[in-house]
Amino acid sequence: MATLGVSEADREAIARFDANVIKPSMTSLVILQFTAEWCGPCKQLSPILDKVAADYASKGVTLVRIDVDQEKMIAAQFRIQSIPTVYTFYQGQPVADLTSYRSEGQIKRVLDQLLQQLKVESEESAAQAEVEPLIAMGEQVLAEGDAERAVSIFSQIHEMAPEHPEVIGGLARALIAAGDVDRARTLLDGVSAELGSQPAVTRARAALDLSSATAAADTSALDARLAANPDDHDARFELASAKAGAGDRDGAADALLEIVARDREWNEGAARKRLLQLIEAQGIEDPWARMQRRRLSALLFT
Repeated sequence: MATLGVSEADREAIARFDANVIKPSMTSLVILQFTAEWCGPCKQLSPILDKVAADYASKGVTLVRIDVDQEKMIAAQFRIQSIPTVYTFYQGQPVADLTSYRSEGQIKRVLDQLLQQLKVESEESAAQAEVEPLIAMGEQVLAEGDAERAVSIFSQIHEMAPEHPEVIGGLARALIAAGDVDRARTLLDGVSAELGSQPAVTRARAALDLSSATAAADTSALDARLAANPDDHDARFELASAKAGAGDRDGAADALLEIVARDREWNEGAARKRLLQLIEAQGIEDPWARMQRRRLSALLFT
């Protein structure tokens, strides 16, 4: 914006514009609304922009208003002929004209497209980058069997990112491993429907469902029943639950797959459903989980 031959007042206006619009736009997407006190359509649009800006603040969007009567030089530089006029700025340049959009839905659709195209830095992305290594550390500690320390790590991360699905899922699984099933259930029951559908949370839910299985001190009676009748699926299912409760996932999977091989529809597919719970609780990308899924598929589709 040219500054030669301008008054001190205009220089101050340019400095304000630079401070309020240009500099913030280096890292944020700035919605710039030209308005005036006497403008009726502006008063109708302003609350909508306020709400959109609030909803998108964590995504890196800010809202700035310029009163054309108070900042006449800035309005003239932009050749404002009617108001409201609304632009978006990014990295010092106007990137879109939102003037023709007057509904919340229309404006949000345009912002979503711009945010995706421009890769605007946001609080959400910054927070994600901050917690990812901490999540990895918590998962490693949990995999090593130190459930109490994993609970401590995930609890601290949960304070930083309480709505992060991987943090919620990791904390719930750590609590389950530490024997604090009630706290894990309370945590998972408190998540929203949207968060509850995230893979990390459904994995923790599967682990919670499996936590009801307890290790049997002596499975010899179940072994004897199966020796007498290999088709005693109730006994084999109990044996699988006992092995799962004891942490013998291979033994539990073998028992469940044997039921599927003998009678895949037994008890409305209970063995298949329990095996899928085991797989989900382990994490579907885990090598062991992938192997068990292949074994199950081989039985079901050959």
